[in-house]
Amino acid sequence: MAGWRWAFTFCSILLIPTYIGGGFARPCFAAEPSAFLLRTNTTVNAEGIFLSQVLAAEVAPELPVLRLADAPAFGQAVTLTVTEIQALLRKSSLESPAIRWTGADRVRVTRRARTLDEAEIKQLLTVALQKEVTRDKGEVELRFARPWPTATIADDSFVLNFLDLPTSGPTPSMTLRFELRHGRELLGTWQVAAHVYIWREVWVAQTVLKRGELLSESNLTRQRRDVLVLRDALGALPASVSLELAENIQEGAPLLTRSVRPRPVIRRGDLIEASLQDGLLEVSLRVEVLEDGVAGQIIRVRNPQSKREFRGKVQNEQSILIAL
Repeated sequence: MAGWRWAFTFCSILLIPTYIGGGFARPCFAAEPSAFLLRTNTTVNAEGIFLSQVLAAEVAPELPVLRLADAPAFGQAVTLTVTEIQALLRKSSLESPAIRWTGADRVRVTRRARTLDEAEIKQLLTVALQKEVTRDKGEVELRFARPWPTATIADDSFVLNFLDLPTSGPTPSMTLRFELRHGRELLGTWQVAAHVYIWREVWVAQTVLKRGELLSESNLTRQRRDVLVLRDALGALPASVSLELAENIQEGAPLLTRSVRPRPVIRRGDLIEASLQDGLLEVSLRVEVLEDGVAGQIIRVRNPQSKREFRGKVQNEQSILIAL
């Protein structure tokens, strides 16, 4: 028996049959086992049903890799009889009158299964939301509204696809509908009610800030907040533009985009020099500013003598250009 095992293994290493396009390469044998012990039940994955999986463990390690049939769909079963297996083996030249078949007269084949617990599905959903929706807008966190009922799925690789995600993106409370697929095979669809958080560092006032004050980082700090409920939280502070507070901000409150505005270089009521251009003609005159303005902004001004109003572009804190 030891010599037979060595010869069989050596030959199997040299010429291992493989499944190619539905056919089988022809194996060679220096000797043949005396008996095949058929299992009563066995489980397989999506790759198919292999000879070693339907036979007892003490026989299977000596066998070449031979695919007998397609795997059943998850949740279903197929039955292979000894006669059917013998017919499949004859096609690959493995069947021999010297082989004795023992054990069951048929084997029931089902898909191998595993459990999908709450921690795993929450991690999968979080990663998918981060990749497909949130990206670099912040760090996603999910908290299920109800405990996840542990699911049983096929023990195969899979991908998660969202179904019917809102086009406007995630909301603080939402129902996530999704499916799991292995290739073209649908493993199942589920839905979970979840609380969604998107965490990001935002600017927060360290002290009470008054409307009209010049914004300074010395009065601010960075804190991790849920920006899903702070959709207009202020991002990076511009380096080239001076900002001032457009509203009062309480200590510990986050700054929103509406909370700040560019600091005007001229203000309502100022008297400044204006260049009035009409074709090739250019005239300088003093005008009264009717509204605050920053460099490059178009604002209203008035000739204090004629009371005529004009619209001009702010050049700097001392001049404005009016084109007729």
